[in-house]
Amino acid sequence: MHTKVVFQAMKAFAHFGLPVLRFNFRGVGLSAGEYTNGPGEIEDVRAAIDWLSTNFQLPVLLAGFSFGANIGFRAGCGDPRIAALIGLGMPLAAGGRHYTYEFLTDCTQPKLFLTGSDDPFAPRSTMEALFQQTPKPKFMHWIEGAEHFFMGVPASPKPKLAEMQRTLRDWLETELQLTVAPRT
Repeated sequence: MHTKVVFQAMKAFAHFGLPVLRFNFRGVGLSAGEYTNGPGEIEDVRAAIDWLSTNFQLPVLLAGFSFGANIGFRAGCGDPRIAALIGLGMPLAAGGRHYTYEFLTDCTQPKLFLTGSDDPFAPRSTMEALFQQTPKPKFMHWIEGAEHFFMGVPASPKPKLAEMQRTLRDWLETELQLTVAPRT
């Protein structure tokens, strides 16, 4: 919830005046409960979607980072309240876990995949194969010289968070036709 990636994504949504809900999964930080390796965390996302839908009566844009991207896509694909899904640093294998995405074959909401070109948890050829199997509408963007947290790599050490945020904002503007919120 407090990573730089999640914070910069939140700023991209706020740029359009959208309400943003960031939360920790069960058992993380001060959250109650225990980690369940997926099923409980999917329920956490569904509870957040329910809360947003009840309190704002707006279509939900669901974004997640790393593990949260996988879980968010699992919870949101097929839910009619979800207007779009955004996966930031979507992992294929990390920390001894292998992530599967078979459910994406039926996921027809607009999807954005933002990945660092040097992300060790998302090898480019494997990620591109997954993307090819995913139905439209979809968009994939590689942030060159970025690792999993969109920081730089030795060959390109400057952080890439601003580029990640700019790409997300551009996609929201073009794909979802969002406009910048007026300043009050």
